[in-house]
Amino acid sequence: QVHLVGAGGGLVQPGGSLRLPCLASGSPLSLYVMYWYRPAPGKQREQVARVTRGAITTYEDSVKGRFTISRDNAQNTVYQQMNSLKPEDTAVYLCNAKRITGRGEEFGYWGQGTQVTVSS
Repeated sequence: QVHLVGAGGGLVQPGGSLRLPCLASGSPLSLYVMYWYRPAPGKQREQVARVTRGAITTYEDSVKGRFTISRDNAQNTVYQQMNSLKPEDTAVYLCNAKRITGRGEEFGYWGQGTQVTVSS
């Protein structure tokens, strides 16, 4: 129902910053809890950040204080601001949208990944 396009990746030096936008289309962003994921050792992927429909945010421990997820429902866009980047942040970052209906059905949608490389 919703189509996601993630972007904003690139090459940055350690300590630098990037901002990743994820644009949603086909359905109002306000209907979804939004996430950013990346691959992690020992598992397929880890949840980097989450922002609820009410704009409550949650972060993986390793990015707390450095990353900020936000949403702009009017523009149908979720952002991940990434500051003080470290080489270990290098990954493909994936945008995800999740909706749970009033009848209990769960729907999840993935955007295409955007590559972040942190290297001097």
